[in-house]
Amino acid sequence: MQRRRARYWQPYHDALEAELARLQAAHGHAVLFDGHSIRSELPWLFEGKLPDLNLGTVGGASCDPLLRQRLAEVLAGQDTYTQVVDGRFKGGHITRHHGQPAQGRHAIQLEMCWSCYMTEAPPWAWDAAHAARVQPLLGRLVDTMLAWRPGAAA
Repeated sequence: MQRRRARYWQPYHDALEAELARLQAAHGHAVLFDGHSIRSELPWLFEGKLPDLNLGTVGGASCDPLLRQRLAEVLAGQDTYTQVVDGRFKGGHITRHHGQPAQGRHAIQLEMCWSCYMTEAPPWAWDAAHAARVQPLLGRLVDTMLAWRPGAAA
């Protein structure tokens, strides 16, 4: 386990840290968008269907409150996908570790259900039509993060 950690986990996290430092040096701050996907129904873990889009900010601790608010507004401003902010998926290790808004590092996690872009039964195939429907919304989230600046007025 230590060998795998040293060979795969640590180099990945070192590269991530280096890129965040580069972005922060170039722009004065860095925003990390940590994307994950999950099956929409996991009866052995959760009852019912998960929201399609689960935005996590560690309860608001991993990013500036205004950035969290603007991203939440993007999700709330559409009615195609169910969504939640800081529900079951509040942010994993990357979001918790790198989300340090007081130090100019802002991290947001998005847990997106597979049903947004693929079939959830064998052969678990990419669904181009479903993916094309969610891509503009994902683009709006990214555009919101790119446009946001620390200290901006609400």
